[in-house]
Amino acid sequence: MNAHISSLLFLAAIAATVTLHACSRDTAPLGDPVRGRYLVEQVGLCSDCHSPRNERGEFVAERWLEGSALPFQPTVPMPWAAAAPAIKGLPGLSDDQAVHFLVHGELPGGRLPRPPMPQFRFAPQDARDVVAYLRAPIHPAPAPAPTTLPAAANSAPAGR
Repeated sequence: MNAHISSLLFLAAIAATVTLHACSRDTAPLGDPVRGRYLVEQVGLCSDCHSPRNERGEFVAERWLEGSALPFQPTVPMPWAAAAPAIKGLPGLSDDQAVHFLVHGELPGGRLPRPPMPQFRFAPQDARDVVAYLRAPIHPAPAPAPTTLPAAANSAPAGR
């Protein structure tokens, strides 16, 4: 029941954010935060570096996407970020700067992210969706991943 209420609150917050964003600009809303959530949580797996974990290896829900020390290092000397910064709310970046970073892999001033952060090459609309999600006021930790695929994706054609 709490997960259901949390999901409803998240969707209501997304709707309010999109509405406010649309009213405060002359252009269309930035992007689709629901699709952005999918890209952040299921494709980019941003939480792996940008969210802290407790001593059991579980995400700390109240600090979701608020940055974390990186618990691993390269095996050879190289430039390396010791911590992943907060991305919840995208502090320090305008919407345009964040979209540029996600599309071109370049931070303001032409800076490149230090490994292990990849230089993403998102499609522009996907980048806008990610920014819309990260700007949203509520970021609940995701539900555990399903352990089985839906039947259609799980079944193989006959004869294989």
